[in-house]
Amino acid sequence: MTKIIEPPFCLGYVCDTYLNVMIAALDLLQKYNVPVPRYTSYPTVPYWKEGMATSDWNAAWLRCFSEVNAREGIALYLHLPFCESLCTYCGCNKRITTNHNVEEEYISALLAEWALYRLQMPDAPVVRSLHLGGGTPTFFSAQRLEYLLDKLLDGCELHPQHEFSVEAHPLNTTVAHLRVLYNKGFRRLSLGVQDNDPLVQRIINRMQPFETVELVTQQARDIGYTSVNYDLIYGLPLQTLDSMAHTVLDCISLRPDRVAFYSYAHVPWTAKGQRLFDESDLPPAELKLELYHLGKQLFLENGYEDVGMDHFALPDDELCMAKIEGRLHRNFMGYTVSDSPLLLGLGVSAISGSNDAFAQNDKTLEGYYRSVRENILPIRKGYLLDHRDLSCKKYILDIACKGRTRLLGADLDWLKEYTLPELRGLEADGLVTLQGNVLTVTHIGKQFIRNVCSAFDMKLQAQRREGGGTRPMNARAV
Repeated sequence: MTKIIEPPFCLGYVCDTYLNVMIAALDLLQKYNVPVPRYTSYPTVPYWKEGMATSDWNAAWLRCFSEVNAREGIALYLHLPFCESLCTYCGCNKRITTNHNVEEEYISALLAEWALYRLQMPDAPVVRSLHLGGGTPTFFSAQRLEYLLDKLLDGCELHPQHEFSVEAHPLNTTVAHLRVLYNKGFRRLSLGVQDNDPLVQRIINRMQPFETVELVTQQARDIGYTSVNYDLIYGLPLQTLDSMAHTVLDCISLRPDRVAFYSYAHVPWTAKGQRLFDESDLPPAELKLELYHLGKQLFLENGYEDVGMDHFALPDDELCMAKIEGRLHRNFMGYTVSDSPLLLGLGVSAISGSNDAFAQNDKTLEGYYRSVRENILPIRKGYLLDHRDLSCKKYILDIACKGRTRLLGADLDWLKEYTLPELRGLEADGLVTLQGNVLTVTHIGKQFIRNVCSAFDMKLQAQRREGGGTRPMNARAV
């Protein structure tokens, strides 16, 4: 077993080390401690329209397919929603069951939905990226995943730079899973770790020995996986600075190639499992900021680079290289190096996106099955972007992926009305600089990157002016 790194400090050392930065940041924390989205899309999902016509989505994705398939290829996302037990922090769309007979019916529905898309494609799809998310994809047996992937990719072409990735739960990911997926082209594995402290694990109903994470990581690397990602969450109930230090250093000892360090979002109005928490167990805002600063500092001190918006990676990881080269992209799976303008999401609640449109499938398993049985794409919600939406989308992606953007004269009227007043406040607080028409996020501004993005969120700004608000989206975590 790998020796777990012991924190080289006591709590007092942590407080002394971070005292100055905390004093400087607390006022900003209070000011910018407002709910803002993660900006995996613009407009964000709450602004999409119920009852989007399937014909509108068909026209949008087919137009994009014709433009990009032969060159960039397309991206596929498969939502596999089943979990054997409820992790009470989770805000994902999932179905809790120990009945594995559900696997066959769901796979049949996924393939039937894919067939509806394939029937409309004028050419064989060129698959650039494929991601399995959930729920828990490794809930499904290795044999059924193999069958699903064989049928899904039958008749497709693989892009020369294709990237296949899977989210996995360490407790039910077997060597058979890893081998089957590797043989189908998967090279990136994302493990849901969240927290290693037994007290925290107990309250979030995620008892998971660190040795299991270590074992699955080693098995994946022995098989040949070239990138292992860990998902960690700060702000969970009962977390302390000491427990966070142990969690981060334990994980660093295994040298994951990437780490997603998500902020826990308490949204009990949508994630009913979170109602099981005693809210007094949640870290207050000041402690939550300390948890973030501590984790970030430990990553940086141990050789990781800050990619942006909750993500860290080793310098030789492709994410870091893509950021340096200006190739970093962001979509519903977070940061990626695969910039395909067309993403087709398959499965219950799955999200799709094209250059100028978004669509989301039925969120209920029963409704999803019903549509597919009737040979109808199960689209229930979506959005068609206009010219201003496309400009906002570009600005937000630039800020999130590059840390800078160039304001265009054609957008000056609405920028003056909505965005520039926000930017002046951000600049006064040292979060951005605006020189001419070039906006750059400062070093301290990077930890408020979502607030900077929100200055270009016309939907949110208009809602704030009307006296409304928005609720944060929860972190994705298997």
